[in-house]
Amino acid sequence: MKKIVTIFCGFCIAAVSYGQDQTESPDTLRKDALNVFMDATSYIRKEINFVNYVRDIKDADVYIISTSQATGAGGWEYTYFLIGQKRFEGMKDTLIYPSSPDDTEDQRREGQVKTLKMGLMRYVLKTPLAKHMDIRFTEPLKEEVSSDRWKNWVFSTSANGYLSGQKIYNYFDFYGSLSASKVTSEWKIDMDAFYSYGEEKYEFDDGTYYSSNKSKSFDALIVKSLGEHWSIGGTTFIGTSTYSNYDLHFTFAPGIEYDIFPYSESTRKQFRILYSAGYVFNNYTDSTIYFKMHESLWEQNLDIALEVVQKWGSIDTSIGWSNYFHDWKKNNLYVSLYFNLRIAKGLRIRIGGSGGMVHDQLSLVKGGATTEEILLHRKELETQYRYYTSFGLSYTFGSIYNNVVNPRFGSGGGVIYYY
Repeated sequence: MKKIVTIFCGFCIAAVSYGQDQTESPDTLRKDALNVFMDATSYIRKEINFVNYVRDIKDADVYIISTSQATGAGGWEYTYFLIGQKRFEGMKDTLIYPSSPDDTEDQRREGQVKTLKMGLMRYVLKTPLAKHMDIRFTEPLKEEVSSDRWKNWVFSTSANGYLSGQKIYNYFDFYGSLSASKVTSEWKIDMDAFYSYGEEKYEFDDGTYYSSNKSKSFDALIVKSLGEHWSIGGTTFIGTSTYSNYDLHFTFAPGIEYDIFPYSESTRKQFRILYSAGYVFNNYTDSTIYFKMHESLWEQNLDIALEVVQKWGSIDTSIGWSNYFHDWKKNNLYVSLYFNLRIAKGLRIRIGGSGGMVHDQLSLVKGGATTEEILLHRKELETQYRYYTSFGLSYTFGSIYNNVVNPRFGSGGGVIYYY
């Protein structure tokens, strides 16, 4: 009997040991998980918890570059570039998730997570965690695609108002818009109508200062694709503006564009050169500094833009030149440059700005602006230049892992919506 009990106990111990060997601990699974580098939101880290999020790109098995751009329908297209490193060297994937213009923020981030999960499976398959993955398809496929009764046309409208005040000050602003657009691989059509009105009032002991501003406009863009590098099109604009002294401002400018890189690679890199030239008619509210109440003009524009998104960061820069043919001294030159660079492990620098030389202010009012209009920015003022700049530096150090999300007390772990 004693031998039987001993054998039975030994069998139970062996069975328990075998079961323990077959069930991996959470620590073991985490150690074997894929190391991923990306600018992940708290939501992504919480929903895709079967990888390790590392802070430095050198520690990653896979790094993910994410970009987004507006679609013609009014939604967003999110693109993810997955690039393997170390044992995954040579493996690359591009994932695209287009959201609907009707999607909520929650629906958009759910779609992004689903897309990333599917893209990561190829890499997770080569880790010990692969045996714990379960992939399912939840909807039956339809053999036919329903036709679009709107033929890719999208329409939208908006109206917005703001009102604020206190004892000596009150402010009111209203603006509304209508738009229609159609975007296909061959055509891009975009039309917008806009109206705005604003007023401000300050009451002091020595009097009341009041100012108002109003503008109306309609603009249209039509572009035809000529392949992976060329496109032609044109823009037109008609509007009025009390700020710029226009009773009527009309422009029409056809143009041609060449992208050194294929348009299909636009989410990663662009090098666009756009030239346009056209007709301008101005009818002014008040006489200008050149003693004009109306005039017809011809002008030209050259714009060059470079956009690059890589694992080390991104660069977005452009330069533009315009001038009137009747007097080439009436010109405008602007430059913009924005860097977001990873200098070293944990060290990131952001520098950006724009500026330009202004020599084409033909609509300036001869009598100048009143004190109220200057202080409240209700009239365009004479200037020879404009500029804007911003910069920042950040450094992060410590553990290379960034997996855990803890929203308690909302400090450093609250919900961050991903756009």
